[in-house]
Amino acid sequence: MVCPWNKFASPSGEPDFAVRNGLDDVTLVELFSWTEEQFEKNLAGSAIHRIGYERWLRNLAVGLGNTPSSDAVIAALRAYAGYPSGLMREHVSWALGRHGVKDEG
Repeated sequence: MVCPWNKFASPSGEPDFAVRNGLDDVTLVELFSWTEEQFEKNLAGSAIHRIGYERWLRNLAVGLGNTPSSDAVIAALRAYAGYPSGLMREHVSWALGRHGVKDEG
């Protein structure tokens, strides 16, 4: 949608380009709630899996920080406010701030 060259593209019938892992019909809040075991099971063998669970969560926190505010988004972020990783706490705090919520974690 943002690449000017994509307006000339058409969907491919090539199986390698088909949506996998059920990521096409799930919300960011749902993905953010995945446990590490769900991450491992659902994304094994994918390029996303190579970044690891913590960076997956960090990227989702950034996405949630840029999505419209809702009670579900804020609750999901608050659930990770006390996460052991400083990387995650920093990104969750930033995301909460984007929604006008003071991080209490």
